[in-house]
This record gives sequence, structure tokens and C-alpha cells, in this order.
Amino acid sequence: MRDDRRTRTILGLLLLTALTLVVLSIRGGGEGARTGAQTIFGPIQSAAAAVVRPIHDFVTSIGSLGSKDAQIADLQHRNDDLVSQLRTSEYARNRAKELDDLLRVSSEGQYRFVPAQVIAFGPAQGFAWAITIDAGTADGIKIDQNVINGQGLVGRVVRVTSSTATVALLVDATATVGARIESTMEVGLLNGTGDSLSMEFQLLDPFAPVVVGERLVSYGTSGGTFVPGIPLGTVTAVTGTPGQLNRMATVAPFVDVSNLDVVGVITERPRVNPRDSILAPASKAPTAGASASPSAPSAPPTAPAPFSSPTPGDGATPNPKAS
Repeated sequence: MRDDRRTRTILGLLLLTALTLVVLSIRGGGEGARTGAQTIFGPIQSAAAAVVRPIHDFVTSIGSLGSKDAQIADLQHRNDDLVSQLRTSEYARNRAKELDDLLRVSSEGQYRFVPAQVIAFGPAQGFAWAITIDAGTADGIKIDQNVINGQGLVGRVVRVTSSTATVALLVDATATVGARIESTMEVGLLNGTGDSLSMEFQLLDPFAPVVVGERLVSYGTSGGTFVPGIPLGTVTAVTGTPGQLNRMATVAPFVDVSNLDVVGVITERPRVNPRDSILAPASKAPTAGASASPSAPSAPPTAPAPFSSPTPGDGATPNPKAS
């Protein structure tokens, strides 16, 4: 009972003090009393708050755990949406650039084409390197029509259905294209090797000059398979000496067949040969007198033996490597 009385006494004193301060405040006085009371009870109030505040914050944090989890989940969802939008935007920008490049090539070469998208990539009957596009006879596509993109020649149509077409790529071991050197106008045969990074170019004139850095375009002939003026690739190495029958130049194709997406199928040959107009201006054109150190090209990987050989275009002889 002694503890109860002491507690009641303390509470009574505190209540009496509070009432006194209220009365003084109403009468407009007691500023000194309030200051004194704050001086006496201020430390006690601060100590009590220091003890109670961590407990209050802990209890409050427990109550907000669920809402924080919901906020984290919402932020993660928004982040995933932003990443998806960024990827979509990147893809859209890439497609827009490919279409712009394709339109530039067709405009400068005066080619009429049907746009298409690559829907499959892999070997086809008779061809180790081939793609399938989403355009067919219903779109005016025919066998032997040339397929291009914004960098140059992709290949030619070898099979067609009403809604799709199979395209044998330029780098296939069965491919042979009549080519012409940009600077000297010398012509020869550009053969696929089955290697996506290199092709072989053999000049018709074994004494004609050819050096590293030369660029090639298709020369095309009336009634031939390939249309003229399409960029093909750049000479990266030359083996042999002028006059040798086995003299060969290694050519890196302009088109990267590993990431084909948007292509165009040429449906009408140009009225005027575009010659080299599609090629971008060379930063430094090679000269015929420039020396090139002969270097043997790396051996291309062996492609599966084809079931049949395509009919070579431009009046060219079949690729001797094709069976």
C-alpha cells in the first residue's frame, strides 16, 4: 500500500502543477513558472522519450514490413518493364537502321524489291548455308531472284512457296558470282567457300593487278542470274604472282550472314548498270602498283557435301569446289 500512496502522491503533484500552469497561462502570467517547470521536468521528459522512442520505432517498423515488401515488388516490376521497353526500343532502332540501309542501296542501285524478314537459318537440301524468308510467290518472289540487305548481296532464291522462300547464301560452297574490281574494272569469279568470313576471287586475266583493299561488286550480264552493281566484299589477301593460274585473292564479304534480319528480294533489274555507285566513298583507294605480301588464307571449315549444285549465274562456270 505504501507504493500505491507514493504513486498517487506523485501523480497528484504533477496534476496540481499542470493545473497551476494552465491557470497562469489563461491569466497571461506564469511565464517564469512555465520556464521553471520546463527546467525541472524537461530532462525527465527527454529521458523518457529516449527510452520510449526505439520501442515505438520498432513496433512501427514491424507494422510496415508488409508495405515495404509490396513496394520492393512494385519497384522490381517497374524495373523489369523498363528493361523490356529498352530492349524493344533497341530492336526497333536496329530494324529501322536496316530498313534505311536497304532503302539506300535500292535507291542508288535503282532496284525494285520486296522487303522480307528472315524466319529461319540453317542448311537446306543442297546448301549448307541457307535462310528462309517470309515472302513467296504471293509476293512476286521467283527462283534465282537476288536477295540483298543494306550491306550488299545476301544470296539468291533457290526454292519458293506461296508464303516463304529459301535463299542460298553467298558464302555457300556452291555459290559463284561474277565480280568486278572497283578500281581497275577487272572481272573474275567470286566463289563461296563454306566459311562465313572469307570467299575466293579468281581473275579471268591472270596478269591483272589485284591488291589488298580492293572492293568488289557484281558485274551482271543480260539474262544472267545476278544483277549488276551489288556490293560483294573486300580483298583481304592475295596468293600467287601475276601469271600464275592458281593466283587467288581472299575476300571478306560485306554481309555478315550471322545476324541477318531484314532483307530485300530484287524483283526487277535496273535499267542502267549502277556500277560502283552503291559503294560508300573509299577512305583511301588502293593503287594497282601497291605491293601486297602474299599470304595463304586460312583453310575454311569443310561444309556438308551438297545434294545438287545450283545453276551458276552471269554465264560463269560452276564453282570447281562444288560437287
